[in-house]
Amino acid sequence: MAWTYILRCSDGAFYTGSTNGELDSRVWQHNHDDSFAANFTRKRRPVVLVYAEPFDTVDAAFFREKQLQGWSRAKKIALIEERGHELPGLSKSRGPDASTGSATQVG
Repeated sequence: MAWTYILRCSDGAFYTGSTNGELDSRVWQHNHDDSFAANFTRKRRPVVLVYAEPFDTVDAAFFREKQLQGWSRAKKIALIEERGHELPGLSKSRGPDASTGSATQVG
């Protein structure tokens, strides 16, 4: 089974990854194995698993990893905290000054 996962690092940063192996072993590697840990997590130990999704293929897990890596911190936190109903709103432009592709005249 493949996994996409999010780790919370000691400095509060999130690391998103995917693996085709045992999830617990992968988290252990991030915390203890300098040869297999990501450079990002090696500098931010200890890390804690805060979210995981199972997939049938590593390709699907990798696709989801890349999707989550593009998300804002607020959106990742909503996912971790199982506030899925908030995800669509967190995907939209924020505030009245967000660009909509049209000019606004000041008059």
